[in-house]
Amino acid sequence: MIDRVKQKINELLSDDSVKGVVALVTANGHVAPCLFQKGDDLDKLCLGDTEKPGDARYPLNKVLVTIARQYPEDVFGVLVRGCDERGLYSLYRLNQLDPDKVISIGITCPESLAQACECKKPYPDEISAGEKAEAASQQGVTDMDDKDLLTRFSFWMEQFSKCVKCYGCRNICPMCFCKECSLECEELVSKGDLPVDIPVFHLTRAMHMADRCIDCGLCEEACPSDIPLRLLYKKTSKIMNDQFGFTSGINKNEKSPLSLMGPAPEN
Repeated sequence: MIDRVKQKINELLSDDSVKGVVALVTANGHVAPCLFQKGDDLDKLCLGDTEKPGDARYPLNKVLVTIARQYPEDVFGVLVRGCDERGLYSLYRLNQLDPDKVISIGITCPESLAQACECKKPYPDEISAGEKAEAASQQGVTDMDDKDLLTRFSFWMEQFSKCVKCYGCRNICPMCFCKECSLECEELVSKGDLPVDIPVFHLTRAMHMADRCIDCGLCEEACPSDIPLRLLYKKTSKIMNDQFGFTSGINKNEKSPLSLMGPAPEN
């Protein structure tokens, strides 16, 4: 699969279709993001596909947004898995990226990674390399929903109490791009206090992620306290899907129902 990706990147760079390609490299035994440009050696290119959840988890879309803001007239390529492509679609919808300035290079996730992530769509719409894996069930959300209200409440309050307010979940999230963050508003979240204001901090972020979360899992992997943030956001996404039939990034052209205004429902 990696040979096909190298060929695709080389074609894009050789014919000047893109100024650069945001992808992954292996450096000192670790996976890291990299901007490949014309003439660069692609031997160190990697897909983060050693079938370990987390080894491919860099917010390449976030890197791309930063680069695109500095070079708004240039076209860039980016390596995407299913969740990354959902992120691109959402960033287009939110006017953070120009779709005419981005060329995606889609790769599929191995089935083991798809199952570990409980991913509903572990492949992009436009696949450059790889075979589609089967969608995984959302068993974690189902198991939590089966518990009674008091058990669920106690579980989440205990999890939230572990938070050290490092902002790692927000900082790594490819869908967090606001210049002013409500989580830094002292009227909402007390500055410097630990444990963090419970449950305001995490429920505020969960509400903001309801129509944005692309289920990449970066937040949970960045959390030093091992709070199951992905489970929390999977639940908010499920509510959005159940109530509005909307899942962030699944439909390229669909707008979030939270961004639309309409007549009040009839009583």
